[in-house]
Amino acid sequence: MSSSKPPRTGRLARSAIAGAAVARAGVAHLGHKLSRLGQDLTPIDEAAAQTEHQAQLGRILFAALNQLKGTALKASQLLSMELGLLPQALRDELARAHYQVTPLNRALVIKLMRQELGAGPEDLFASFEPQAFAAASLGQVHAATLHSGEAVAVKLQYPGMAASIHSDLALLRGLLSRFGSSSALPQPEVLDALMQEIATKLNEELDYLHEAEQLRWFADRLKDQPLLRLPQPVDALCSKRMLTMQRLDGLHLNEWLATQPSQAERDHYGQLLFDLFLYSVFELQRLQADPHPGNSLFMQDGQLGLLDFGCTRSLRPAFCRHISAAWCALLRQPLDAGALQQSYIDLGLLSPTMSADTFAGELLPALQDLLAWQVRPFTQELFDFGQHPPPPRTEAAHQRTAVGHLQSMAPELPYFDRSYLGLLQTLRALGARVRTRNRWIHG
Repeated sequence: MSSSKPPRTGRLARSAIAGAAVARAGVAHLGHKLSRLGQDLTPIDEAAAQTEHQAQLGRILFAALNQLKGTALKASQLLSMELGLLPQALRDELARAHYQVTPLNRALVIKLMRQELGAGPEDLFASFEPQAFAAASLGQVHAATLHSGEAVAVKLQYPGMAASIHSDLALLRGLLSRFGSSSALPQPEVLDALMQEIATKLNEELDYLHEAEQLRWFADRLKDQPLLRLPQPVDALCSKRMLTMQRLDGLHLNEWLATQPSQAERDHYGQLLFDLFLYSVFELQRLQADPHPGNSLFMQDGQLGLLDFGCTRSLRPAFCRHISAAWCALLRQPLDAGALQQSYIDLGLLSPTMSADTFAGELLPALQDLLAWQVRPFTQELFDFGQHPPPPRTEAAHQRTAVGHLQSMAPELPYFDRSYLGLLQTLRALGARVRTRNRWIHG
């Protein structure tokens, strides 16, 4: 049945989808330019027209991604969380790419298992549920039981994912380039570096043996924190496209919130998540870099299950020092513009030749709302994340100013920003009150 087909992986089919999307984007871009000829638009009308054009291109992009699924959708999820880098209207459209893919049918599941381990589920497991209980952009997860009686989760990758990374990112890059004339995107070398980093991480995430290694790495370093649980892999039943791991018993965020937990319970889990993020950055210097509320499992006895370690990122000690210095500068009263500028230079964001007047007079006002939002939780001893608003919308003029000064970035920065944004989104959904004072930011 067509409802159980995997994402389209044929080169010609995917190329046709990509080509049609690029063509539609070109027509939209031309129409936008023609519509402005001979018009004397006010700055407000000009900004509104530009925002609508960006949203239109975003809709074209998402329509293509919705057909391609797979790595294209995964990449767009990551790009949608690039605060201050991509236009707001485009990010809003890309954010729709948190998509549930139609699961593979039983025949394809059995075929994939035989390709990976040389046997079907009836030989490998005492029991195996052919209907996936979770499906996402790159794969799906089945419940099973080992012959020993242990409950496990079996993660299977959709066919053809690795082969589509290059073409999918080429599609994204081609469509994004349509924004070039509006100066709404960063310089080409910055965007190219970002896309290359996404490609590298997608290749890692598609290697389930790498994910098994990361699960073991984090579990070993968090073993002294009994309230944190990570499912450990079953090595004999793992391969590059199949990951078998312990099945944790708990509820995902929305399911858990539906049980109407107390404020104390919300605060408990919020504190665990907040402390884990800081500990990961400044002590482990490695991040779980694919933030999503679905990666947390709320378990009995106050335990928190941590899922999905396919995308992780090591952080250089120097990067951690520069991030700490930047946030400390933002929290000083008054804000320490000189220290903040130096931190951004150290992070590779700004040219060392930028004058202090240009930084304080042009760039800082363009970034100020977003920066204040980022560090607001650290301004209070006990912060109520239920009252923390969503990220502020960046005005088009401020967006152009910011990306115009951006020259490059530390390779860790996109992952840090995405992980922090994911943390804030989860804590806001929890409505958790968290003690935020810590030795790394406050000294």
